[in-house]
Amino acid sequence: MSNLCELCENDENTSDFLISGANQEGYVVLCCNCKTQIESEELDEKHFNCLNDSMWSENPAVKVLTYRLLNSLGRQDLLDIMYLEDNEKEWAKAAISNDEKLVYKDSNGVTLAAGDTVVITKDLDVKGTGFTAKRGTAVRNIGLVHGDSEHIEGRVNGVKIHILTKYLKKS
Repeated sequence: MSNLCELCENDENTSDFLISGANQEGYVVLCCNCKTQIESEELDEKHFNCLNDSMWSENPAVKVLTYRLLNSLGRQDLLDIMYLEDNEKEWAKAAISNDEKLVYKDSNGVTLAAGDTVVITKDLDVKGTGFTAKRGTAVRNIGLVHGDSEHIEGRVNGVKIHILTKYLKKS
């Protein structure tokens, strides 16, 4: 068995990590960094750029974990190109939280989904940055903020920000 992390390929402090759900289970070798982030649910998007490669693993447990992490990170662009067998997709979705059952609506009451494009309806000061997100700005490929149906996340001026849905309209 390899001692490389099956997500980021780090070889320090690796251990087996159980992936279960839908009456299936398998093990993934993870480094301490990946395991800590997954268990604490505080995912560093930059660290998990490695999922671009792990999504093509031949180990079904790695693909299932990758799917779950991409879902948590709101990376619909990668989820759309990822291939899973039907049983793997069922396994991957078995442990995804009830956040998908939340309904996200724009200022007009139109339902939003991950990957949609929205337009900002009001100039918004972006905290922690030096700019204002201007009214009329298109935000493409939005992500849904888990556990809060009043926020989405998207990139404006190359910065990933959270935006209240009441200041958006679907385009």
